[in-house]
Formats: sequence, C-alpha cells, structure tokens
Amino acid sequence: MKISRSLRMLLIFGLILMNVGCDQVSKSVARTHINARETISVIGEYVVLMKIENKGAFLGFLSSMENPILKVIFLIILPIAVLLFILRMIIISTDLDKYMIFGLCCIIGGGIGNLYDRILYRSVTDFMHIDLGGIFKTGIFNMADVSVMLGTGLLIISFIKRKEFSIS
Repeated sequence: MKISRSLRMLLIFGLILMNVGCDQVSKSVARTHINARETISVIGEYVVLMKIENKGAFLGFLSSMENPILKVIFLIILPIAVLLFILRMIIISTDLDKYMIFGLCCIIGGGIGNLYDRILYRSVTDFMHIDLGGIFKTGIFNMADVSVMLGTGLLIISFIKRKEFSIS
C-alpha cells in the first residue's frame, strides 16, 4: 500500500517523538521516585529499578574519558551526525520496508532521548536492571536503550527478510 509523502513524514516523526516521549517520561519518573542507592523490586530479584547517572555511553563506555573536547565529540557531536544521517536516509529512501523504517525510527528516538539527557543533565539516567540468573543479565539501562535495541532487532529482521527474497 502506497501512502502519501506527507503522511509518511508524519508517521516517521510521530514514531520518533513517541520513542523520545516514552523515554523522557520514564526517566522523569525515575529521577523523581527512585532515590540514589535504592533498589525497587518489580519482579523479585529478576527485574529491579535502581537509578544511576551514566556520564558515558552504553554501559558507561567513555565515562572515564577525561578530555572534555573528545567527550563532547564522541558523546554529543558524533551521535547527532549519525542520527541526522539516519533520518536523512529514512526521508530520502523509498525502498525501505516497514521493519526498517520502524527500526530506524526507534534508534533515532532512543538516540535523541539519551542525547537530550547528556546535553541537559550532563549524564543519562539509567534505572532498569534484569538478572535472570545464569540465563540473562543486563547492565542498568533506560527506555532509550530499549528503543535502540528494539530498532536494531527490527533491522535484523528486515535484513533477514530481504535476504530470503533475494535468494528465491
């Protein structure tokens, strides 16, 4: 089904804004209702809430970087450039399937959510942790990270589906 360019743009920006909104609302609740060093059980010891301020990237990567110029380049300027490139690709490309569009919008929305925190608060609020024993364990993360991971998963699905069709 073909949709008009304006409706496509509205859907793209709406999806991005929904991702940013969910992220920012959840972080606001975490900042307001979870105290430092507090652990709130959601599902036993398997899913807990605990607030930390991450001054780096994913799982604290680059948090110990001492050069402020390099830190701004790697944590703000480079991510903005990448997100703008991805947004441009979504807007210009007409051959992207729904999984790829949805996935890229999630990645952009999650990226914007964490960038917003880095610029406004100089850190990113992370507050969720999952530990399923020896089966699965995460670092402490937030909804922006969930958006990025969901988006990445959708991109993988898109690539697999494209590969299936090109083999036939």
